[in-house]
Amino acid sequence: MTLQAPPKASPGLLYTPEQRARRDASIWTLVQGVLAPAQFLVFLVSLGLVLRYLWTGEGYALATWSILIKTGFLYLIMVTGAIWEKIVFGQYLFAHAFFWEDVFSFAVIALHTAYLWALFTAAFSPQGLMILALAAYAAYAINATQFLLKLRAARLQSAALSEVPA
Repeated sequence: MTLQAPPKASPGLLYTPEQRARRDASIWTLVQGVLAPAQFLVFLVSLGLVLRYLWTGEGYALATWSILIKTGFLYLIMVTGAIWEKIVFGQYLFAHAFFWEDVFSFAVIALHTAYLWALFTAAFSPQGLMILALAAYAAYAINATQFLLKLRAARLQSAALSEVPA
């Protein structure tokens, strides 16, 4: 089975006018707008704690808790993002406008979930766990960049549409 992007609803546009109206009217847009920067803040704090542990050998428990909190945010934003996609695009995931972001999100989730598995099964040493967390965080940073670029494109599209005379 191969994964293919669904056909575009409107070539060259991120949102159709109907999708844009649903996006703007949805409470889930606000939820995503709050969760995304909150998750990023948790990521930055956790990244610092993980790097501190790897550098000094101190703070393992704090770093571990921060990774668990970051992973919780990731799962929460994935579920609420799927609901948002359903409302805006009519499908829970892999809508054309966010297809590649969603594909990469699954890699991010897989790495975070692998960390949970390794932690709870004691499959890795503490240092190995932190390195796995860094791999998950690197994937998250790439995925966050994808979404930021998409947000920028949406803003540019909205600005361009608002400048078009009626």
